[in-house]
Amino acid sequence: MKQTRIFLMMILVCLVAKLSAQSPISKSVMDNGKTIYLSRCLACHQVDGGGVPRLNAPLDGASAVIAADKAKLIRIVLKGYSDRVEIDGEYYSNNMAGHADLKDQQIADVLTYIRNSWSNKASAVTAAEVKAIRAKLK
Repeated sequence: MKQTRIFLMMILVCLVAKLSAQSPISKSVMDNGKTIYLSRCLACHQVDGGGVPRLNAPLDGASAVIAADKAKLIRIVLKGYSDRVEIDGEYYSNNMAGHADLKDQQIADVLTYIRNSWSNKASAVTAAEVKAIRAKLK
């Protein structure tokens, strides 16, 4: 019985630590990200993040968005993407233009919006992360 209580306490401590480590995403970040998404991403990735079969990759529920290395996503937004890509068993072949003209905070906001819209739930992207990747690409 004592071991069970200790085990349960350990689980509780781990859960509390995990929840406190995740900071909530502000409404302004989501609003800014949505504005950028609507002006820069909507035409290809669609209003529901579903993409276009065999052309433009989906963003909603795609492992490439949720579980992907944030640095890879940042590089794609900055430099674009021209390779045929397989995502969750489907292939997509339309080129994506780079958006290096966006500021670091704008890229962070739009990626945070994408990673937390529709059915997606993932960590936020920060302007510092974008700045570090941008510096490596120069």
